[in-house]
Amino acid sequence: MPWYNAHPDFVGVDTPLDADTAVVIGAGNVAMDVARMLALEPSELDPTDTADHAIDALKKSNIRKVFISARRGPEHAAFTSPELRDLPKLEHTNVIMNKADIEAAIVRAGAEPEKDVKSNLDAMLLIAENPKSEHERTMEFLFQHTPKEILGSDRVEGVVYSTPNGDVTIKCGLVITAIGYQAQGIDGVPYENGKVVNTDGRVDENLYVVGWAKRGPSGVIGTNKSDAAAVIELLVSDLTAPKNTGDIAELLTHQIVVTQELWQRINEAEVAAGESHGKPRKKSVSRVELLQHAGL
Repeated sequence: MPWYNAHPDFVGVDTPLDADTAVVIGAGNVAMDVARMLALEPSELDPTDTADHAIDALKKSNIRKVFISARRGPEHAAFTSPELRDLPKLEHTNVIMNKADIEAAIVRAGAEPEKDVKSNLDAMLLIAENPKSEHERTMEFLFQHTPKEILGSDRVEGVVYSTPNGDVTIKCGLVITAIGYQAQGIDGVPYENGKVVNTDGRVDENLYVVGWAKRGPSGVIGTNKSDAAAVIELLVSDLTAPKNTGDIAELLTHQIVVTQELWQRINEAEVAAGESHGKPRKKSVSRVELLQHAGL
């Protein structure tokens, strides 16, 4: 995901796309987005702000079949329904779910499933009942598939899964995992189950946490925005007297500081660069170029 979203640290990641089949292991929005990017017709990305190097690579890709596998049933998937409902809108890709899998999940979920579960299962059933088969590219969901072994020595050749009906082997040339998130450790900060130990975002005196490091890998960008706003309200309520009346940049003397004003310059430069290409923006992929846009 950071590779095709133009993160400077991931521009040079080796992404082998020469095989005809790829497997994405995971059952959340990240896994689904990665599978979607591999399975769509790359020309659909031309009017987007996807990184140019990723669009170029995807246009040369040989991948035509993408499996997205989950070890549990559809009722446990961590997808969100808006993203599921967007899948049938792919213009050049078949999206396949086994109807029997979804119907069995609906039974297991019971008469009164949680709202999010019901919304997801409704969206999945709609996909399963309206399969497409006319396109060259296919994205297929495999539920209750637990990976046991990745085959191959010099390169990936397949994945062996344990399923309720016995072992199954999927031949493929690329495997991408998106099976969870663990916050990177910082000395002196307490961690538990991959998250920073906190109460509503407060870790300790003058120490707060937001986003996935606070909640775990859940929600979308909007979730993180509202989460951050709530933690800032908590931080402000904890303040008594300010320790410094100046700007925080005055304290970060050993760092290059990109302020909101400087970020806005970067934003304006990227938006301007995208206009002639019919894109919302053309992302810069090097830190040097980004800092140049900021005037640093």
